[in-house]
Amino acid sequence: MMRSNIIYLTWELYGPLLDAAFTNCRPLAVGELVQRWPERTLRVGGRKKAGQSPPNRLCVQALLLAVVRGLSDKRCDLQALDLCGLQCEEGGVGDPMGGWSLTVALCTMAVQARAGAQRAHRKEGERERKRVLTMEREKDVVKRERGWGKRVGEEKEEEPGEEGGPGEWVRNVQEGSDTGTSQREEERTTGVRRRMEMERKRMTGGKAVETEDSEPDCEVLVRVRADLFINARSWERVRMALGTAGPLKLQCRYLRVEELSVSSIGTLLDLLPSQGVLGVDIRYSCLGVAGLALLLPQLSTFSLLTSLRLHYCNLDVRRDLAGQEGALRDMSDGLGQLGQLRRLSLTALRLPGHLRMLLSSLSHPLEVLELPYLSLTPADLSYLSCSPHAATLQQLDLSENRLDESTLPSLRRLLSQASGGLLHLCLSGCGLNDGLLGALLPSMGCCRALRSLGLALNPLSLMGLLELVRTAIRLPSLKQLLYPNPLEDYQPGLPALPSSAQLLDWPLEEMMEVHEATSLRLENMLTESGRSDLLLTCDLLNYDKDLVD
Repeated sequence: MMRSNIIYLTWELYGPLLDAAFTNCRPLAVGELVQRWPERTLRVGGRKKAGQSPPNRLCVQALLLAVVRGLSDKRCDLQALDLCGLQCEEGGVGDPMGGWSLTVALCTMAVQARAGAQRAHRKEGERERKRVLTMEREKDVVKRERGWGKRVGEEKEEEPGEEGGPGEWVRNVQEGSDTGTSQREEERTTGVRRRMEMERKRMTGGKAVETEDSEPDCEVLVRVRADLFINARSWERVRMALGTAGPLKLQCRYLRVEELSVSSIGTLLDLLPSQGVLGVDIRYSCLGVAGLALLLPQLSTFSLLTSLRLHYCNLDVRRDLAGQEGALRDMSDGLGQLGQLRRLSLTALRLPGHLRMLLSSLSHPLEVLELPYLSLTPADLSYLSCSPHAATLQQLDLSENRLDESTLPSLRRLLSQASGGLLHLCLSGCGLNDGLLGALLPSMGCCRALRSLGLALNPLSLMGLLELVRTAIRLPSLKQLLYPNPLEDYQPGLPALPSSAQLLDWPLEEMMEVHEATSLRLENMLTESGRSDLLLTCDLLNYDKDLVD
Protein backbone atom coordinates (compact mmCIF):
# COMPACT_ATOMS: atom_id res chain seq x y z
CA MET A 1 0.00 0.00 0.00
CA MET A 2 2.85 2.39 0.84
CA ARG A 3 4.58 1.86 -2.50
CA SER A 4 1.37 2.33 -4.50
CA ASN A 5 0.28 5.50 -2.69
CA ILE A 6 3.62 7.28 -2.29
CA ILE A 7 3.57 8.57 -5.85
CA TYR A 8 0.60 10.78 -4.93
CA LEU A 9 2.38 12.53 -2.02
CA THR A 10 3.27 16.19 -2.20
CA TRP A 11 6.79 17.13 -1.15
CA GLU A 12 5.59 18.80 2.07
CA LEU A 13 4.43 15.44 3.45
CA TYR A 14 7.72 13.60 3.06
CA GLY A 15 9.33 15.12 6.17
CA PRO A 16 6.49 14.42 8.64
CA LEU A 17 5.99 10.94 7.21
CA LEU A 18 9.69 10.15 7.56
CA ASP A 19 9.67 11.32 11.18
CA ALA A 20 6.65 9.13 11.85
CA ALA A 21 8.31 6.15 10.17
CA PHE A 22 11.38 6.53 12.40
CA THR A 23 9.28 7.01 15.53
CA ASN A 24 7.14 3.94 14.86
CA CYS A 25 10.03 1.83 13.52
CA ARG A 26 8.81 1.30 9.95
CA PRO A 27 11.96 0.50 7.93
CA LEU A 28 10.05 -0.24 4.71
CA ALA A 29 8.37 3.16 4.83
CA VAL A 30 11.74 4.81 5.55
CA GLY A 31 13.24 3.15 2.48
CA GLU A 32 10.39 4.09 0.15
CA LEU A 33 10.39 7.73 1.27
CA VAL A 34 14.16 8.23 1.09
CA GLN A 35 14.47 6.54 -2.31
CA ARG A 36 12.08 9.15 -3.71
CA TRP A 37 13.21 12.07 -1.55
CA PRO A 38 12.00 15.24 -3.32
CA GLU A 39 14.44 17.74 -1.76
CA ARG A 40 18.16 18.28 -2.20
CA THR A 41 19.01 17.93 1.50
CA LEU A 42 17.99 15.48 4.22
CA ARG A 43 19.04 15.66 7.87
CA VAL A 44 18.57 12.73 10.24
CA GLY A 45 20.02 12.93 13.74
CA GLY A 46 21.17 15.98 15.66
CA ARG A 47 19.95 16.89 19.13
CA LYS A 48 16.99 14.87 20.28
CA LYS A 49 14.01 16.28 22.08
CA ALA A 50 13.27 15.26 25.65
CA GLY A 51 11.87 11.75 25.71
CA GLN A 52 12.62 11.14 22.04
CA SER A 53 14.15 7.76 21.22
CA PRO A 54 16.97 7.47 18.67
CA PRO A 55 16.22 5.85 15.30
CA ASN A 56 16.09 2.06 15.29
CA ARG A 57 18.99 0.14 13.74
CA LEU A 58 16.75 -1.40 11.06
CA CYS A 59 15.44 2.03 10.08
CA VAL A 60 18.98 3.39 9.74
CA GLN A 61 19.99 0.43 7.56
CA ALA A 62 16.88 0.95 5.40
CA LEU A 63 17.82 4.63 5.06
CA LEU A 64 21.33 3.83 3.83
CA LEU A 65 20.11 1.20 1.35
CA ALA A 66 17.53 3.63 0.01
CA VAL A 67 20.22 6.26 -0.57
CA VAL A 68 22.16 3.80 -2.74
CA ARG A 69 19.03 2.81 -4.68
CA GLY A 70 18.11 6.47 -5.11
CA LEU A 71 21.31 7.09 -7.09
CA SER A 72 19.70 5.37 -10.08
CA ASP A 73 16.16 6.59 -9.37
CA LYS A 74 15.27 9.70 -11.37
CA ARG A 75 12.58 10.57 -8.84
CA CYS A 76 15.19 11.15 -6.10
CA ASP A 77 16.60 14.70 -5.86
CA LEU A 78 18.83 14.06 -2.82
CA GLN A 79 22.27 15.69 -3.00
CA ALA A 80 23.30 16.16 0.65
CA LEU A 81 22.62 13.78 3.57
CA ASP A 82 23.47 14.95 7.12
CA LEU A 83 23.73 12.14 9.70
CA CYS A 84 25.73 14.07 12.33
CA GLY A 85 24.68 13.06 15.84
CA LEU A 86 22.70 10.04 14.67
CA GLN A 87 24.86 7.56 16.57
CA CYS A 88 23.90 6.40 20.07
CA GLU A 89 25.21 4.00 22.66
CA GLU A 90 25.09 0.38 21.51
CA GLY A 91 22.35 -1.71 23.09
CA GLY A 92 20.27 1.24 24.26
CA VAL A 93 16.50 1.50 24.36
CA GLY A 94 14.98 0.72 20.96
CA ASP A 95 18.12 -0.97 19.57
CA PRO A 96 19.83 2.16 18.18
CA MET A 97 22.95 2.10 16.02
CA GLY A 98 26.21 3.03 17.70
CA GLY A 99 28.93 5.19 16.21
CA TRP A 100 31.22 2.28 15.33
CA SER A 101 28.48 0.32 13.55
CA LEU A 102 27.21 3.41 11.77
CA THR A 103 30.68 4.23 10.44
CA VAL A 104 31.13 0.71 9.06
CA ALA A 105 27.66 0.86 7.48
CA LEU A 106 28.42 4.23 5.86
CA CYS A 107 31.68 2.94 4.40
CA THR A 108 29.92 -0.18 3.12
CA MET A 109 27.30 2.05 1.50
CA ALA A 110 29.98 4.12 -0.23
CA VAL A 111 31.78 1.00 -1.51
CA GLN A 112 28.50 -0.50 -2.77
CA ALA A 113 27.65 2.71 -4.60
CA ARG A 114 31.10 2.67 -6.17
CA ALA A 115 30.68 -0.95 -7.27
CA GLY A 116 27.27 -0.16 -8.75
CA ALA A 117 28.74 2.70 -10.74
CA GLN A 118 31.48 0.40 -12.04
CA ARG A 119 28.95 -2.21 -13.12
CA ALA A 120 26.90 0.41 -14.90
CA HIS A 121 30.05 1.69 -16.58
CA ARG A 122 31.01 -1.80 -17.77
CA LYS A 123 27.51 -2.47 -19.08
CA GLU A 124 27.52 0.80 -20.96
CA GLY A 125 30.92 -0.02 -22.42
CA GLU A 126 29.76 -3.47 -23.46
CA ARG A 127 26.69 -2.05 -25.16
CA GLU A 128 28.85 0.47 -27.00
CA ARG A 129 31.25 -2.26 -28.18
CA LYS A 130 28.40 -4.40 -29.42
CA ARG A 131 26.92 -1.46 -31.29
CA VAL A 132 30.24 -0.66 -32.95
CA LEU A 133 30.87 -4.33 -33.82
CA THR A 134 27.43 -4.58 -35.39
CA MET A 135 28.08 -1.50 -37.49
CA GLU A 136 31.45 -2.86 -38.60
CA ARG A 137 29.97 -6.22 -39.54
CA GLU A 138 27.27 -4.51 -41.58
CA LYS A 139 29.92 -2.48 -43.41
CA ASP A 140 31.95 -5.64 -44.11
CA VAL A 141 28.86 -7.42 -45.47
CA VAL A 142 28.14 -4.53 -47.81
CA LYS A 143 31.74 -4.51 -49.02
CA ARG A 144 31.72 -8.29 -49.62
CA GLU A 145 28.48 -8.10 -51.55
CA ARG A 146 29.88 -5.34 -53.75
CA GLY A 147 33.09 -7.32 -54.30
CA TRP A 148 31.07 -10.46 -55.08
CA GLY A 149 29.07 -8.70 -57.78
CA LYS A 150 32.17 -7.23 -59.33
CA ARG A 151 33.97 -10.59 -59.45
CA VAL A 152 30.98 -12.38 -60.95
CA GLY A 153 30.79 -9.76 -63.70
CA GLU A 154 34.45 -10.24 -64.57
CA GLU A 155 34.04 -14.03 -64.50
CA LYS A 156 31.70 -13.96 -67.48
CA GLU A 157 34.49 -12.52 -69.63
CA GLU A 158 36.94 -15.29 -68.79
CA GLU A 159 37.01 -19.04 -69.14
CA PRO A 160 35.58 -20.84 -66.12
CA GLY A 161 37.79 -23.38 -64.47
CA GLU A 162 41.04 -21.66 -65.41
CA GLU A 163 43.58 -22.37 -62.77
CA GLY A 164 44.14 -19.36 -60.59
CA GLY A 165 41.41 -17.39 -62.37
CA PRO A 166 38.26 -15.79 -61.08
CA GLY A 167 36.23 -18.95 -61.64
CA GLU A 168 38.38 -20.84 -59.15
CA TRP A 169 38.02 -17.92 -56.68
CA VAL A 170 34.21 -18.08 -56.99
CA ARG A 171 34.20 -21.81 -56.38
CA ASN A 172 36.40 -21.37 -53.30
CA VAL A 173 34.05 -18.72 -51.95
CA GLN A 174 31.01 -20.87 -52.64
CA GLU A 175 32.56 -23.97 -51.12
CA GLY A 176 33.98 -22.04 -48.15
CA SER A 177 35.55 -23.60 -45.11
CA ASP A 178 34.90 -23.34 -41.39
CA THR A 179 38.51 -22.60 -40.71
CA GLY A 180 38.63 -19.65 -43.07
CA THR A 181 35.34 -18.25 -41.83
CA SER A 182 36.33 -18.35 -38.16
CA GLN A 183 39.71 -16.86 -38.97
CA ARG A 184 38.19 -13.96 -40.90
CA GLU A 185 35.66 -13.37 -38.07
CA GLU A 186 38.50 -13.20 -35.55
CA GLU A 187 40.46 -10.82 -37.80
CA ARG A 188 37.40 -8.59 -38.17
CA THR A 189 36.87 -8.51 -34.39
CA THR A 190 40.52 -7.69 -33.77
CA GLY A 191 40.40 -5.08 -36.47
CA VAL A 192 37.34 -3.46 -34.99
CA ARG A 193 38.93 -3.22 -31.54
CA ARG A 194 42.11 -1.81 -33.04
CA ARG A 195 40.17 0.75 -35.05
CA MET A 196 38.13 1.69 -31.97
CA GLU A 197 41.31 2.22 -29.96
CA MET A 198 42.89 4.28 -32.73
CA GLU A 199 39.73 6.37 -33.00
CA ARG A 200 39.77 7.04 -29.26
CA LYS A 201 43.42 8.07 -29.36
CA ARG A 202 42.66 10.38 -32.27
CA MET A 203 39.78 11.97 -30.35
CA THR A 204 41.92 12.47 -27.20
CA GLY A 205 45.00 13.80 -28.97
CA GLY A 206 47.04 10.64 -28.55
CA LYS A 207 46.67 10.47 -24.75
CA ALA A 208 45.98 7.27 -22.90
CA VAL A 209 42.29 6.50 -22.70
CA GLU A 210 40.05 4.61 -20.34
CA THR A 211 39.66 0.92 -21.10
CA GLU A 212 37.25 -1.67 -19.86
CA ASP A 213 39.20 -2.44 -16.71
CA SER A 214 40.13 1.14 -15.81
CA GLU A 215 38.36 3.08 -13.07
CA PRO A 216 35.65 5.43 -14.32
CA ASP A 217 35.59 9.06 -13.26
CA CYS A 218 32.42 8.96 -11.14
CA GLU A 219 30.47 12.13 -10.63
CA VAL A 220 29.63 12.85 -7.00
CA LEU A 221 25.86 12.62 -6.72
CA VAL A 222 25.32 12.66 -2.94
CA ARG A 223 27.53 14.05 -0.16
CA VAL A 224 27.09 12.30 3.19
CA ARG A 225 28.23 14.13 6.34
CA ALA A 226 28.52 12.22 9.61
CA ASP A 227 30.55 11.71 12.78
CA LEU A 228 33.11 8.96 12.11
CA PHE A 229 34.25 6.45 14.73
CA ILE A 230 37.31 4.48 13.62
CA ASN A 231 39.42 1.82 15.32
CA ALA A 232 41.98 -0.74 14.21
CA ARG A 233 39.30 -3.17 12.99
CA SER A 234 37.48 -0.68 10.76
CA TRP A 235 40.43 1.44 9.60
CA GLU A 236 41.02 -0.45 6.34
CA ARG A 237 37.38 -0.23 5.30
CA VAL A 238 37.26 3.48 6.10
CA ARG A 239 40.47 4.06 4.16
CA MET A 240 38.98 2.29 1.15
CA ALA A 241 35.75 4.31 1.33
CA LEU A 242 37.56 7.65 1.68
CA GLY A 243 40.34 6.88 -0.78
CA THR A 244 38.29 5.92 -3.86
CA ALA A 245 36.06 8.23 -5.89
CA GLY A 246 32.42 7.31 -6.29
CA PRO A 247 28.90 8.70 -6.52
CA LEU A 248 28.79 8.93 -2.70
CA LYS A 249 31.33 11.15 -0.96
CA LEU A 250 31.83 10.84 2.79
CA GLN A 251 32.46 14.00 4.80
CA CYS A 252 33.27 14.20 8.50
CA ARG A 253 32.13 16.57 11.25
CA TYR A 254 33.69 14.95 14.34
CA LEU A 255 36.39 12.29 14.06
CA ARG A 256 37.07 9.80 16.82
CA VAL A 257 39.87 7.25 16.49
CA GLU A 258 41.00 4.57 18.91
CA GLU A 259 44.00 2.25 19.03
CA LEU A 260 45.59 3.50 15.81
CA SER A 261 49.26 4.17 15.13
CA VAL A 262 50.64 7.59 14.22
CA SER A 263 51.07 6.59 10.56
CA SER A 264 47.50 5.27 10.30
CA ILE A 265 46.07 8.43 11.86
CA GLY A 266 48.17 10.54 9.51
CA THR A 267 46.92 8.61 6.47
CA LEU A 268 43.36 9.06 7.66
CA LEU A 269 43.78 12.81 8.15
CA ASP A 270 45.16 13.13 4.61
CA LEU A 271 42.07 11.43 3.18
CA LEU A 272 39.55 13.67 4.95
CA PRO A 273 38.35 16.85 3.22
CA SER A 274 39.97 19.89 4.82
CA GLN A 275 36.64 21.70 5.09
CA GLY A 276 33.96 20.70 7.58
CA VAL A 277 35.96 18.86 10.28
CA LEU A 278 35.10 20.54 13.59
CA GLY A 279 36.61 18.15 16.13
CA VAL A 280 39.19 15.36 16.47
CA ASP A 281 39.19 12.88 19.35
CA ILE A 282 42.18 10.49 19.64
CA ARG A 283 42.03 7.76 22.30
CA TYR A 284 44.15 4.85 23.51
CA SER A 285 46.78 5.40 20.83
CA CYS A 286 50.48 5.22 21.59
CA LEU A 287 51.43 8.60 20.13
CA GLY A 288 54.11 9.93 22.40
CA VAL A 289 55.10 13.59 22.39
CA ALA A 290 57.02 13.24 19.12
CA GLY A 291 54.13 11.46 17.39
CA LEU A 292 51.65 14.12 18.42
CA ALA A 293 54.04 16.82 17.22
CA LEU A 294 53.99 15.13 13.79
CA LEU A 295 50.20 15.04 13.65
CA LEU A 296 49.52 18.62 14.71
CA PRO A 297 50.67 20.21 11.39
CA GLN A 298 48.20 17.92 9.60
CA LEU A 299 45.45 19.00 11.98
CA SER A 300 46.20 22.64 11.18
CA THR A 301 44.94 22.06 7.61
CA PHE A 302 41.41 21.76 9.02
CA SER A 303 40.57 25.45 9.07
CA LEU A 304 37.33 24.99 11.07
CA LEU A 305 38.78 22.70 13.77
CA THR A 306 37.52 23.94 17.14
CA SER A 307 37.95 20.84 19.36
CA LEU A 308 40.92 18.59 20.06
CA ARG A 309 40.67 15.75 22.58
CA LEU A 310 43.56 13.45 23.49
CA HIS A 311 42.78 10.59 25.88
CA TYR A 312 45.39 8.13 27.14
CA CYS A 313 47.82 8.74 24.29
CA ASN A 314 50.98 7.80 26.21
CA LEU A 315 52.38 11.30 26.66
CA ASP A 316 54.37 11.04 29.87
CA VAL A 317 57.15 13.62 30.22
CA ARG A 318 58.07 12.31 33.65
CA ARG A 319 60.26 9.84 31.80
CA ASP A 320 63.67 11.26 30.92
CA LEU A 321 63.88 10.74 27.17
CA ALA A 322 66.35 12.22 24.71
CA GLY A 323 64.91 15.03 22.57
CA GLN A 324 61.85 15.35 24.75
CA GLU A 325 62.09 19.11 25.28
CA GLY A 326 62.39 19.72 21.56
CA ALA A 327 59.36 17.53 20.90
CA LEU A 328 57.40 19.47 23.52
CA ARG A 329 58.28 22.75 21.80
CA ASP A 330 57.17 21.28 18.48
CA MET A 331 53.95 20.16 20.12
CA SER A 332 53.40 23.65 21.53
CA ASP A 333 54.05 25.23 18.12
CA GLY A 334 51.62 22.77 16.53
CA LEU A 335 48.87 23.70 18.98
CA GLY A 336 49.51 27.35 18.15
CA GLN A 337 48.73 26.63 14.48
CA LEU A 338 45.17 25.58 15.36
CA GLY A 339 43.76 29.06 14.94
CA GLN A 340 40.11 28.23 15.68
CA LEU A 341 40.68 25.91 18.66
CA ARG A 342 38.20 26.52 21.47
CA ARG A 343 38.11 23.16 23.24
CA LEU A 344 41.18 21.26 24.46
CA SER A 345 40.99 18.01 26.39
CA LEU A 346 44.17 16.33 27.63
CA THR A 347 43.36 13.22 29.66
CA ALA A 348 46.05 11.21 31.47
CA LEU A 349 48.92 12.69 29.46
CA ARG A 350 51.15 13.20 32.52
CA LEU A 351 52.55 16.63 31.65
CA PRO A 352 53.40 18.16 35.06
CA GLY A 353 54.92 21.64 34.92
CA HIS A 354 54.35 22.14 31.18
CA LEU A 355 50.92 23.77 31.07
CA ARG A 356 52.35 27.23 30.35
CA MET A 357 54.32 25.90 27.37
CA LEU A 358 51.24 24.19 25.91
CA LEU A 359 48.61 26.89 26.41
CA SER A 360 50.63 30.07 25.91
CA SER A 361 51.06 29.31 22.20
CA LEU A 362 47.30 29.29 21.49
CA SER A 363 46.14 32.25 19.44
CA HIS A 364 42.69 32.49 21.08
CA PRO A 365 41.47 31.86 24.64
CA LEU A 366 39.83 28.50 25.28
CA GLU A 367 36.20 28.01 26.24
CA VAL A 368 36.49 24.36 27.31
CA LEU A 369 39.55 23.00 29.13
CA GLU A 370 39.67 19.41 30.39
CA LEU A 371 42.84 18.34 32.22
CA PRO A 372 42.01 15.16 34.19
CA TYR A 373 44.90 12.95 35.35
CA LEU A 374 47.42 15.52 34.10
CA SER A 375 49.49 15.61 37.31
CA LEU A 376 49.18 19.39 37.55
CA THR A 377 51.65 21.21 39.77
CA PRO A 378 51.09 24.41 41.82
CA ALA A 379 52.97 26.29 39.07
CA ASP A 380 50.53 24.97 36.45
CA LEU A 381 47.49 26.15 38.42
CA SER A 382 49.16 29.48 39.14
CA TYR A 383 49.70 30.07 35.42
CA LEU A 384 46.15 28.98 34.55
CA SER A 385 44.58 31.35 37.08
CA CYS A 386 46.41 34.31 35.52
CA SER A 387 46.18 33.24 31.87
CA PRO A 388 43.83 34.76 29.24
CA HIS A 389 41.88 31.49 29.28
CA ALA A 390 40.59 31.96 32.84
CA ALA A 391 38.04 34.65 32.03
CA THR A 392 36.59 32.85 28.97
CA LEU A 393 36.20 29.33 30.39
CA GLN A 394 32.74 27.82 30.19
CA GLN A 395 33.77 24.30 31.15
CA LEU A 396 36.65 23.27 33.43
CA ASP A 397 37.62 19.73 34.41
CA LEU A 398 40.51 19.25 36.86
CA SER A 399 39.51 15.75 38.00
CA GLU A 400 42.11 13.47 39.57
CA ASN A 401 44.66 16.24 40.08
CA ARG A 402 45.71 16.25 43.71
CA LEU A 403 44.85 19.57 45.38
CA ASP A 404 46.24 20.79 48.70
CA GLU A 405 46.83 24.00 50.65
CA SER A 406 49.53 25.15 48.22
CA THR A 407 47.12 25.07 45.27
CA LEU A 408 44.10 26.65 47.00
CA PRO A 409 45.02 30.33 46.34
CA SER A 410 45.48 29.68 42.61
CA LEU A 411 42.27 27.65 42.39
CA ARG A 412 40.25 30.32 44.21
CA ARG A 413 41.67 33.00 41.92
CA LEU A 414 40.83 30.82 38.89
CA LEU A 415 37.21 30.38 39.99
CA SER A 416 36.93 34.10 40.65
CA GLN A 417 38.20 34.91 37.15
CA ALA A 418 35.86 32.37 35.51
CA SER A 419 32.81 33.06 37.67
CA GLY A 420 30.99 35.14 35.07
CA GLY A 421 30.69 32.44 32.40
CA LEU A 422 31.63 29.08 33.95
CA LEU A 423 28.84 26.56 33.26
CA HIS A 424 30.40 23.20 34.18
CA LEU A 425 32.98 22.48 36.87
CA CYS A 426 34.38 19.09 37.81
CA LEU A 427 36.76 18.53 40.74
CA SER A 428 36.15 14.81 41.26
CA GLY A 429 38.92 12.79 42.86
CA CYS A 430 41.00 15.83 43.87
CA GLY A 431 41.47 14.86 47.52
CA LEU A 432 39.22 17.62 48.88
CA ASN A 433 38.43 16.97 52.53
CA ASP A 434 36.11 19.06 54.70
CA GLY A 435 38.72 21.73 55.36
CA LEU A 436 39.86 22.19 51.77
CA LEU A 437 36.33 22.18 50.39
CA GLY A 438 35.20 24.64 53.06
CA ALA A 439 37.88 27.06 51.88
CA LEU A 440 36.72 26.68 48.25
CA LEU A 441 32.96 26.95 48.79
CA PRO A 442 32.88 30.79 48.91
CA SER A 443 34.61 30.91 45.49
CA MET A 444 32.23 28.27 44.12
CA GLY A 445 29.31 30.28 45.42
CA CYS A 446 30.39 33.19 43.21
CA CYS A 447 29.95 31.06 40.06
CA ARG A 448 26.29 31.96 39.64
CA ALA A 449 26.06 30.58 36.09
CA LEU A 450 27.07 27.03 37.05
CA ARG A 451 24.74 24.37 35.66
CA SER A 452 26.59 21.24 36.76
CA LEU A 453 29.08 20.56 39.53
CA GLY A 454 31.01 17.31 39.99
CA LEU A 455 32.75 16.48 43.28
CA ALA A 456 32.62 12.67 43.41
CA LEU A 457 35.35 10.57 45.08
CA ASN A 458 36.43 13.27 47.53
CA PRO A 459 36.86 12.29 51.23
CA LEU A 460 34.00 14.31 52.74
CA SER A 461 32.21 13.59 55.96
CA LEU A 462 28.44 13.87 56.23
CA MET A 463 28.78 17.36 57.69
CA GLY A 464 31.02 18.42 54.79
CA LEU A 465 28.50 16.99 52.34
CA LEU A 466 25.64 18.92 53.92
CA GLU A 467 27.62 22.15 53.69
CA LEU A 468 28.27 21.42 50.00
CA VAL A 469 24.56 20.91 49.32
CA ARG A 470 23.70 24.19 51.10
CA THR A 471 26.08 26.05 48.79
CA ALA A 472 24.67 24.24 45.74
CA ILE A 473 21.11 25.21 46.67
CA ARG A 474 22.13 28.88 46.61
CA LEU A 475 23.36 28.63 43.01
CA PRO A 476 20.29 29.61 40.94
CA SER A 477 21.39 28.04 37.64
CA LEU A 478 22.68 24.76 39.06
CA LYS A 479 20.71 21.78 37.78
CA GLN A 480 22.91 18.82 38.67
CA LEU A 481 25.28 18.02 41.55
CA LEU A 482 27.42 14.90 41.58
CA TYR A 483 28.31 14.49 45.24
CA PRO A 484 30.59 11.94 46.96
CA ASN A 485 29.38 9.26 49.31
CA PRO A 486 30.16 10.48 52.82
CA LEU A 487 32.83 8.60 54.73
CA GLU A 488 30.19 7.36 57.17
CA ASP A 489 28.60 5.31 54.36
CA TYR A 490 31.72 3.15 53.87
CA GLN A 491 32.55 -0.03 55.75
CA PRO A 492 35.11 0.25 58.58
CA GLY A 493 38.83 0.19 57.80
CA LEU A 494 39.02 3.06 55.34
CA PRO A 495 42.19 5.21 55.77
CA ALA A 496 41.83 8.64 57.33
CA LEU A 497 42.60 10.45 54.04
CA PRO A 498 41.76 7.91 51.34
CA SER A 499 42.63 8.41 47.70
CA SER A 500 40.02 8.42 44.94
CA ALA A 501 41.04 4.88 43.95
CA GLN A 502 40.47 3.66 47.51
CA LEU A 503 37.08 5.38 47.66
CA LEU A 504 36.12 3.80 44.37
CA ASP A 505 37.11 0.27 45.42
CA TRP A 506 36.16 0.31 49.10
CA PRO A 507 32.81 -1.38 49.79
CA LEU A 508 29.89 0.66 51.11
CA GLU A 509 27.83 -0.34 54.10
CA GLU A 510 25.49 -3.21 53.27
CA MET A 511 22.75 -1.81 55.50
CA MET A 512 20.39 0.12 53.24
CA GLU A 513 19.23 2.21 56.21
CA VAL A 514 22.53 4.09 56.19
CA HIS A 515 22.24 5.17 52.53
CA GLU A 516 18.53 5.86 52.81
CA ALA A 517 19.10 8.13 55.79
CA THR A 518 21.67 10.18 53.82
CA SER A 519 19.42 10.44 50.74
CA LEU A 520 16.40 11.38 52.84
CA ARG A 521 18.29 14.14 54.58
CA LEU A 522 19.43 15.62 51.26
CA GLU A 523 15.94 15.43 49.78
CA ASN A 524 14.52 17.25 52.79
CA MET A 525 17.02 20.04 52.24
CA LEU A 526 15.88 20.42 48.63
CA THR A 527 12.22 20.38 49.60
CA GLU A 528 12.64 22.99 52.31
CA SER A 529 14.53 25.30 49.94
CA GLY A 530 12.11 24.84 47.03
CA ARG A 531 14.83 23.52 44.72
CA SER A 532 13.02 20.53 43.24
CA ASP A 533 14.72 21.35 39.91
CA LEU A 534 18.15 20.46 41.32
CA LEU A 535 19.22 16.85 40.76
CA LEU A 536 21.47 15.36 43.45
CA THR A 537 23.22 12.12 42.51
CA CYS A 538 26.16 10.02 43.63
CA ASP A 539 25.94 7.70 40.58
CA LEU A 540 29.30 8.31 38.97
CA LEU A 541 28.78 5.90 36.07
CA ASN A 542 25.51 7.41 34.83
CA TYR A 543 26.34 11.04 35.49
CA ASP A 544 26.16 13.16 32.34
CA LYS A 545 26.67 16.91 32.53
CA ASP A 546 25.38 17.31 28.97
CA LEU A 547 21.87 16.46 30.15
CA VAL A 548 21.50 19.97 31.54
CA ASP A 549 22.41 21.72 28.27
